[in-house]
Amino acid sequence: MTSSEHNNERFRRKLDHLRLYREGWGAQSNAFDEVYLVHQALPEFDLKDVDLSVRWLGKTLAAPFIINAMTGGTPASLEINRILARAAARTGVAMAVGSQHIALEAPKCRETFSIVRRENPGGVILANVSAAASLDEAFRAVEMIDADGLQLHLNVVQELLMPEGDRDFSHYRQRIREVASGLSVPVIVKEVGNGLSREAAVALYGCGVRRLDIGGGGGTNFAAIESRRAGRDKSLYSCWGLPTAISLIEVATSGLPLEITATGGIESPLEAAKALALGASLVGVAGYFLKVCLEEGEEGLVAEIERWKEDLRNFCLMCGARNIQELKDGPVIVTGRAREWLEARGIDPAPLARR
Repeated sequence: MTSSEHNNERFRRKLDHLRLYREGWGAQSNAFDEVYLVHQALPEFDLKDVDLSVRWLGKTLAAPFIINAMTGGTPASLEINRILARAAARTGVAMAVGSQHIALEAPKCRETFSIVRRENPGGVILANVSAAASLDEAFRAVEMIDADGLQLHLNVVQELLMPEGDRDFSHYRQRIREVASGLSVPVIVKEVGNGLSREAAVALYGCGVRRLDIGGGGGTNFAAIESRRAGRDKSLYSCWGLPTAISLIEVATSGLPLEITATGGIESPLEAAKALALGASLVGVAGYFLKVCLEEGEEGLVAEIERWKEDLRNFCLMCGARNIQELKDGPVIVTGRAREWLEARGIDPAPLARR
């Protein structure tokens, strides 16, 4: 395949992803329906005193949310990324762009990514390339959008289902090690919908990575989307992986000093509160915010993010938490199949309930 043909295939794939997402090709349960926060009926402080702000990558966010990696590289994605970046700037949350490989190979696509920094000059912006990327590619992706950090995405299932995808993953760990040690900005390794296990977290820590985005099952299902693109039965791969809540607990209880972003089908402020209580430093929302963006535009997305902030503040107060750290220190109950999974894996969820 020539370079031009390869770029055209990337272009078609990105258009397919947007189209199939809008047609509803997702998703297994994220398992947050089996997680409960404990209501505290007698809070001793005013709602206005609840502080949602967090420090992340050297900057202060108004709330622990990131509009997570979605798109770029196509004419349609230029306007989408413009809206997402403006909404992130207006609401004080972080943002990540979609995979930049198409722009590394086809400079004419750079504008669909660089628009993000122009529209959000002071915010936290993450670049995004494959975990197979070289240090030079990682550097150029960061430079393209003056990024505060870099997401290295792991998408083994998606690659296997793409006719043009990778089949050899033997070099991934070495590439991750080189980028993590050689890049001047923080590196976040991100799964794209199948979750990170405790074993994966330990391996990535050994590669020098200190920040993970678990990308658990329950959100946009690229395995199902790629199956649909290839004309396959999507059901075979659609439930593969670790649901988000389970992946989060596996990684958060690993004993390693890791900063975790919880992503994967989080579609409500209550699920966000549960993720934070389970140990996430940040909550990533991709598909849900994209849907709002496509249907209601910038003003609708800004209003929705502000509603999330308002509701998260309410949930903090109802848990007796004045800030995000106090929410993390409070009790969380894990039930059902999620509890069975964790116990089978030698992880006792009972201490979470007794904090």
